[in-house]
This record gives sequence, structure tokens and C-alpha cells, in this order.
Amino acid sequence: MKLIFAIVNNDDAGAVSASLTKEGYQITKLATTGGFLLSGNTTFICGTEDDKVDKAIEIIGNCSKKRKQMVPSSASYGLGMYTSFPVEVTVGGATVFVTDVEQFKKL
Repeated sequence: MKLIFAIVNNDDAGAVSASLTKEGYQITKLATTGGFLLSGNTTFICGTEDDKVDKAIEIIGNCSKKRKQMVPSSASYGLGMYTSFPVEVTVGGATVFVTDVEQFKKL
């Protein structure tokens, strides 16, 4: 048995959730915040059999699209002067961790 942790952008969370549950995966959703852009993410936790891991990752990947977004950034020009200018960054996609499960019990 494996435990899948999938961190996806909030914009993709609905599609990931619907697609995984449609295929019979039981998932838990957690509201999380990324450290770089400090924007909202959704972290999915899913326990599944070894032979179903690749299908789950495929579903997550198909529903989690990367896209470009403009975010404010600031630069220092000395003497305590700062200016703000937009920077284009890539957001979305998914970060997936798969770990072994030693023991699973539903109580």
C-alpha cells in the first residue's frame, strides 16, 4: 500500500477532487499555503494499492495545468528606496509525494 500526497493549485483542486473520486479513490483535502507566493493550495492525501498509484498520478497530472501569472516584486535601489514591478512566474501543476505504508487500519 502507498500514501500519496499531492499539492495542487486551488484553481485545479475541484477538477482533481472530482476526477479522483470518480475513479474510486478515497481522498482527504487539506487547505495549505505555499511558501514562495504565499498563495492558497490544496493538499490531497490518498491511500491506495501499489498498482493504482500510476493511475492516480496520471489523473492528478491531467487536471493540474501549469500557467503563467504576474506577481508583484520589489527591488532595492539603495538609500532605502524600493520600487515594485511585476514578475512573471509559473504557477499550477502538481507536486506529488508517494510513500510506503507499513500499516493501515480503519477504526
